[in-house]
Amino acid sequence: MALRFLIVDGYPEESRLEFDAVGMKYASLLYAEMLKAHLPDAEFRYWYPSDNPEPPEGQGPENYAGTLWPGCNLTIYDDDRRVTRQIEYARKGYEVGTPAFGSCWGVQMAAVAAGGTVKKNPKGREMGLARKIRLTTAGLEHPMMQGKPPVFNGYISHLDEITSLPPGAVLLAGNDFTHVQAIAVRHGKGVFWGTQYHPEYDLHEMARLVQARAHKLLDAQFFRTKEDLEAYVADLEALHSEPHRKDLRWRLDIDDDVLAPEVRQAEFRNWIDHVILKRSTGE
Repeated sequence: MALRFLIVDGYPEESRLEFDAVGMKYASLLYAEMLKAHLPDAEFRYWYPSDNPEPPEGQGPENYAGTLWPGCNLTIYDDDRRVTRQIEYARKGYEVGTPAFGSCWGVQMAAVAAGGTVKKNPKGREMGLARKIRLTTAGLEHPMMQGKPPVFNGYISHLDEITSLPPGAVLLAGNDFTHVQAIAVRHGKGVFWGTQYHPEYDLHEMARLVQARAHKLLDAQFFRTKEDLEAYVADLEALHSEPHRKDLRWRLDIDDDVLAPEVRQAEFRNWIDHVILKRSTGE
């Protein structure tokens, strides 16, 4: 039988409409595409908890082979029912033993649902590429990070960061901007692997996100002018179309760690291989 997954897209409708305006795919679709790339026979359902309080058909995580947690622009430490219902669902996943994988919001969910904390990063927004992410000693040995170089870049966009790990969490990677860039959590009966960076993105989607966040990025002085921002977006799109262009790779400091899906998505592939498939076969 095909394995079935729940993809939890926490973005509110107004935020998803911002993606529509710039031609960016929804977070849920990016995860669906990543899932099908690594597990072609997989089935999945979407849940938009900011719109719909109940998951599809009211089903809990015990009804799925795994739960997938893409990014989200809500704030996980806010007393907001759109947020707390997601935390409750993640906690239920730990209780019943349903494996989970997530990025950005997802890694914060992994921590908070197991007792960790998240706060606003005093350094501000980390955007575009997370630079020089380094595997920890534990990360060098952990199955989640098999196939990753010891130091790498990753697509990223966030304002908050994990400030304390829950019991049962292992820190796998970090950089100078954000101490916690990847963790694996064992809590209750469950396992949750997560990254602060986005393995599901590619250059085109990052270019679209820069466009969607243009006003915020200009206000934060990531770019001096709108023309500078547009030139950067054009370079990202050009390299996406021609990934072997040496001039753009050099100028943008982009290499195969973010261009090659087999490297960029190694964490997710390892989750499928080492967690989902082993669990489904009873290994």
